[in-house]
Formats: sequence, C-alpha cells, structure tokens
Amino acid sequence: MIWTGTCGFGRRQADVLAQLDAVEIQETFYRPVSVERASKWRAIAPQGFRFCVKASQFITHEATSPTYRRSGRVVPDSEKRAYGSFRDTPHVREGWEATSSFAKTIRADAIVFQTPASFGPTEANRTALYRFFESNRTDATKAIELRGPWAGHIVEKICEDLGLVHAVDPFDKEPATYGLAYFRLHGSPPGKTMYRYAYTDEDLARLQTICREYDDTYVMFNNLSMHRDAVRFRSLVRGHADTAVPARE
Repeated sequence: MIWTGTCGFGRRQADVLAQLDAVEIQETFYRPVSVERASKWRAIAPQGFRFCVKASQFITHEATSPTYRRSGRVVPDSEKRAYGSFRDTPHVREGWEATSSFAKTIRADAIVFQTPASFGPTEANRTALYRFFESNRTDATKAIELRGPWAGHIVEKICEDLGLVHAVDPFDKEPATYGLAYFRLHGSPPGKTMYRYAYTDEDLARLQTICREYDDTYVMFNNLSMHRDAVRFRSLVRGHADTAVPARE
C-alpha cells in the first residue's frame, strides 16, 4: 500500500483531507499543540485518512537551533543544554509527553523524529537514542530521519534494535530498513532548487518504481508545490488520468 501525503497542510485542510491519504503534522515540532485540536482534526478526517506527527524539537534539537524562534518560549542560557539530542532531562520528557499525547488523541499512525545535521553518530548520541526509545513506548510507527553523517550499517543496527523505520528522501539515499518505508521528499537534493523544485512526470514514475520495492510506503512531499505534486503522484499510483488540483500553488 502507498499512502501519499504532505509534510504540513499544503492547502486548506478540507482539500488535504479530501484529495490525499495522509498528512504529517508539523506544528507539533515547533511547540506543544493541544489535544483539543487533535480531536477536532481526527473528527473531521474521512475514515482511513492517516495522520503522522512530527516529534517535538525539544526532543531532537538543542535550544541553540534557529527553529526555537517558533517555540513560543525564551530558553535561559542555563537551560539550553537540557534540550534536544534525546537527553534524559525534564525538557526532553516534556517534548515527548506533548508529542505522545497529541499522537494518541489524533490516533497517529506514525511519529517522525527528525534530527539536525549536527546530531552525529557519537557514542553519547547512540547511547541517548537507545535510552530514549527503550524508555518511551507508543503504538504508532516510529520513523527517524537521521540527517547527520550516519553510516548505513549503524542506522540499520539502531533501527533493528529499537524498532524504528529509517525515514529518507528516496532521491537522496536508500533507507536502511525494509518492509515499511517512510519517504520525505524535500525537493531536488543536493541542488540549488531544493524545496522550490517541482517534480516531473519522470520523477514521479521513478518514485513509483522505488515504492514497489517495499511492502508499504508513506510518500510525504515537503517542497513548495507539495500538494500539487502529491495529488499528481496519488493519481499515478491509483491509475487515474485526472491530476487536476484547484488554483495555483
């Protein structure tokens, strides 16, 4: 099965819910989001629609990251080292509690942990990963996008031990896990266009071929034209000729 969606609502919620199979909620990365909003989104979604949740940056990113500008809080210098990198701290636990509560309420099928490029394969980071995932359980699929210089065999071992799915951009690298794939398409890596890149028909045909190598696949577009590209790919997968979407991106 291939579930096609976007990283965030690339259009009005009603359009996303009607025209795609899934969405990866992004707001949960920047700041805690109320379970009331999760309940509302779950209630209006059609049966079978899949919600994925991006884990809090309090878990993955240190407070020096520019993404904290959207966190809604000012972190004192004395506390900055307590955030991110899967540390065993109250601040990281706060991030997990907010993420897991939202995911449980919205009945998320997957939680995505995206690490910064600075989170490399050090012994301390590997130890932190094992401690975090062994201590924090969830019924949702756990996908991890390790953006640092992690060797494939190390990622494969970590994912096997901890029950994780290796999330990747399939135009950049192959995942180190099998069976279920979680693809996050960021544009045209590595290239100047990146998020501004619009996928061609040839790209989407190649993507479909890649997806056939896995039992099930999430295909989540994360470029500026993500909704249009996702609708086109979903139509290709389903064998539909109509790829029209309302209005321009």
